[in-house]
Amino acid sequence: MSTAALLSFTLVALLTVITPGLETLLVLRTALLVGRRAAMGVVVGSTLGCLVWAVAGLVGLTALLQASELAYDVVRWLGAAYLVYLGVKALWASRGPTEIDEPAPVPSVRAAVRVGLLTNLLNPKPGVFYLSLLPQFLPVGQPAWGVVLVAIHLGIGLLWFPVLITAAGRARAFLLRQRTLLDRLSASALIAFGLKTAADAR
Repeated sequence: MSTAALLSFTLVALLTVITPGLETLLVLRTALLVGRRAAMGVVVGSTLGCLVWAVAGLVGLTALLQASELAYDVVRWLGAAYLVYLGVKALWASRGPTEIDEPAPVPSVRAAVRVGLLTNLLNPKPGVFYLSLLPQFLPVGQPAWGVVLVAIHLGIGLLWFPVLITAAGRARAFLLRQRTLLDRLSASALIAFGLKTAADAR
């Protein structure tokens, strides 16, 4: 694999990771409202979800998503329902008045990992991403390079999100003064992502 191709993929992967989206929303929301450990749990779960999609892409399973509209729609609707569930659950939890100094309920790291994992597994777009992007950079007859490219993509995420979490941590004390508003806004954004996922065409 040429150095130019490797650098090109790295740039594309970097732009993909740092572009704000659902994963960024989940990580920031958790970092601001819960804390650093839970946010890192979301990152770990999301990375594991991407890894599952990447392995499925490398062995050709995600081709089913492109070949079967039904399979794609089933995953998409499940993902949309899960996002709406997370948003509604958060809105319900924030319905009462909250004191500034009142500690937020802290879910276990395992629960945070589960949220990150399920959010990615129930989103068909990472699978389509790997299926459509990797072949453009893989040298002909050298599929082993796919492992390297996936490692680069996941590695960038594991470097970027801790930086984001640290930045969010610095702003956390100030933003928690408006915790109820922040909670409701981010929960509404989750619901909006879910509805958008449900409405998206292939």
